[in-house]
Amino acid sequence: MSHRFSLKRKQIQLRRGVSILPSLFTLGNMFLGYYGIMFAIKGNFEAAVDMCLLAGILDMVDGRIARMTGTTSDFGKELDSLADFLSFGIAPALILYFWGFSELGKFGWLFAFLLPLGGAIRLARFNIQGQVMDKRYFVGLPIPAAAAAALFPLYYLDAAFLEKIRANSHVLLISLKTITLAYVVLVAFLMVSKIKYRSFKELDMRKRMPAPFLFFLAVFVILVILRYQLIFLIIALVFMASGPISYLLEKLRHPSQAPDAATE
Repeated sequence: MSHRFSLKRKQIQLRRGVSILPSLFTLGNMFLGYYGIMFAIKGNFEAAVDMCLLAGILDMVDGRIARMTGTTSDFGKELDSLADFLSFGIAPALILYFWGFSELGKFGWLFAFLLPLGGAIRLARFNIQGQVMDKRYFVGLPIPAAAAAALFPLYYLDAAFLEKIRANSHVLLISLKTITLAYVVLVAFLMVSKIKYRSFKELDMRKRMPAPFLFFLAVFVILVILRYQLIFLIIALVFMASGPISYLLEKLRHPSQAPDAATE
C-alpha cells in the first residue's frame, strides 16, 4: 500500500515538474516579443522582426508540448494569450511605429493601434468560443499569422532601402509608409473578420509519410536555411490571402447561399 502511495506521489511530482516546461516556452515567447521592441527602439528592425519570428516558433511549440505531456491548464491558456498579445500585438505595432509610422503623425500611431486592438479581440473571441469551434478552421486570421504578415515585409523595407527612397523623393517615402499603414489596417481587419482559415490541426505527423514528402521537406529546409526571410514572407502572405480567396471561391460556387457564420 505504501509503495503504491509513494509511486503515485512521484507521478504527481513529475507531472508538476513537466507542467513548468510549456510555461517556460510561453515566457520565452513573451521575452522575445519584448526584446524585439528593444531592437526596434535602437533602429535594428531586421533583428526586431527576427525576435517576433522566434516568438512565433515558441508559440507553436508550447501548446504541443502541453498536449503531449498532458499538462494543459486554464492558467497555461491564459498565459499563452497574454504572451501572444505582447509578442504579436503590441510588439509589431511598436516595431512598425519606430520603423516609419512615426513620420505619419497621429495617423501613424492611431491606425497602428488597430493591430493590437484586432489581436486582443481575436484572442478574446478565441478564448470564449474555444470549446465549440471546428478544429479544422480558425475564424479570423490568427494573431501570430497576422504579426508575420505585418512584419515580414520589413525584411525588404529596411533602413537602407528607405534612405534610397528618401534621397529620390520624400513624397514617395511618405506614400510608401501610408500604403504600408493601410496594409496593416487590412491585416488587423482580417483578425476580427469571420473569414475561415485552415488550422492544419488535423494533420498527424506521427503517421507514416511517403518518401516524396521527406524529399520535399528536405528541399524546404534547405530553402529556409538559404533564404529564410523570403520563404517565411511568402508563407505569411499566402496564408493571409488563403482565407479571402477561399471565401470568394465559396461564394462563387454557392452564390444564393448565405455565408456560414463560422464559429471557433
